[in-house]
Amino acid sequence: MLKSKIQSLERISSSSSVVFKILKSRNIATTTGSTSSSGVPKEKVDCVVIGAGVVGLAVARELTLKGREVLVLESASTFGTGISSRNSEVIHAGIYYPPNSLKGEAENHGATFSYNTTVIGGHIEENRLSLHISETKHLENWNGKFPLQPEMVLIPKLVVNSAGLSAPVLAKRFDGLRSAVIPPTYYARGCYFTLSNTTICPFKHLIYPIPEDGGLGVHVTLDLNGQVKFGPNVEWIDGIDDVSSFLNKFDYSVCTNRAKLFYPEIRKYYPNLKDGSLDPGYAGIRPKLSGRGHSWDNWPC
Repeated sequence: MLKSKIQSLERISSSSSVVFKILKSRNIATTTGSTSSSGVPKEKVDCVVIGAGVVGLAVARELTLKGREVLVLESASTFGTGISSRNSEVIHAGIYYPPNSLKGEAENHGATFSYNTTVIGGHIEENRLSLHISETKHLENWNGKFPLQPEMVLIPKLVVNSAGLSAPVLAKRFDGLRSAVIPPTYYARGCYFTLSNTTICPFKHLIYPIPEDGGLGVHVTLDLNGQVKFGPNVEWIDGIDDVSSFLNKFDYSVCTNRAKLFYPEIRKYYPNLKDGSLDPGYAGIRPKLSGRGHSWDNWPC
């Protein structure tokens, strides 16, 4: 039933035998109970992972390696379009995490990977991954005012919520999940600007200033193409704990006027920066464990 109802995306890596399915969400509902709307078919599944970002796919891979059957649900048109693709493009184990914290332990463990791993390429074709995905507009056109009429109800044994920025809002929609276990929602928007009109890169390595409230400060990164990027800044976002955030309707535009805030920060370590040499790059939104003015001891990068 499930195979005939929905087209799937299979991820097959040449370096391992890991195979799991990513399903493009199309009027699918999940429930831990045994009842559903009248006439709607139900399908029992082992594990459902909601969100096909880096975290969701990593969780799906680990579950698959342990012999579990995994379905990954993704509402976007493809995978990795949220937090996973809007960052500084720096692979590291962590930074500034306090000792004995969960992130601190992960940092110590992750640091050992640096000695034996490398970036193998920025394109799927180079990494020899075969990907196929179906197209649909059902969730993108949903306005949230009326309940969806599912074409199928999945009854999983295990549900993993890795829905990125929408994870807290989605968690509140789970029947039976105590609100006390759902962390408060804090979001910080960050913009990046690129260095234009330069033939010789003025930097040979990354530069991180003294951290600011809520972030690492406007730092310098060099991408795989040698482009210089400055960012991100910190712009706290309030009042998005609603349906619009659940549907990932976030503002990722970068206004040119924001550059005036970047120049003085960058000139603290690059005083030769000329006026008019910054172009708008891209923006991202960071989920935070603490809000404005609170300690950043354990905030996500």
